[in-house]
Amino acid sequence: MDSLLETDLRRLDGELNRLLGDDALFLETLRSSAEVRILDLACGACDEAGVLARRIAQLRGEQTPEEGPGIRFTGMDLRAREIGWARDRFRGDGTTVYEFLEGDARRLDGHLQLPEQFDLVFMRHQNLWNGRRVWEEIYHKALEKLSPGGRLVITSYFDREHEQALAAIQAQGGKLLVTHRNPLSRELPTPGKSVDRHLAVLEKAG
Repeated sequence: MDSLLETDLRRLDGELNRLLGDDALFLETLRSSAEVRILDLACGACDEAGVLARRIAQLRGEQTPEEGPGIRFTGMDLRAREIGWARDRFRGDGTTVYEFLEGDARRLDGHLQLPEQFDLVFMRHQNLWNGRRVWEEIYHKALEKLSPGGRLVITSYFDREHEQALAAIQAQGGKLLVTHRNPLSRELPTPGKSVDRHLAVLEKAG
């Protein structure tokens, strides 16, 4: 793995631990679920799959082998090539079952193999600026899929886009729990753009 990518993922893991590790309701959700379900939307090659699964496993706590894998990770993206890469890289282990689907995140209901609800829905570098209406529909579907006590986590490259994404998600029925500027975010050549620059945690309102 590229050293920059390793560093970015290590920093992402630290931020996830910071934001979710003290979330009592979410921890209760994880620890009371026989199978924790993670959905990563618009995931591309899903570099973060292993980090997400391991972080959730650690937050969930110890489990005996007889209880089975315990975590089901599903990644989805429109791009077949990237989904193929993800399938090749993440094949599951004793803790996590991975599956990667080629598909449109606005059409989740068309994938009958998907569970009804997920405990964590994740979108890394959500891209509101690349088609606002499309992303509003994705946010809506993400919130629909959240279990009671579940969390929607997004990251963003840009300050203003992050603010607009939060406003759009809240307009779709999300409730903001915390948003955080990542102090270790790696700057990219485009001015004002950096890796996982902002992270936010939301739940379904009501």
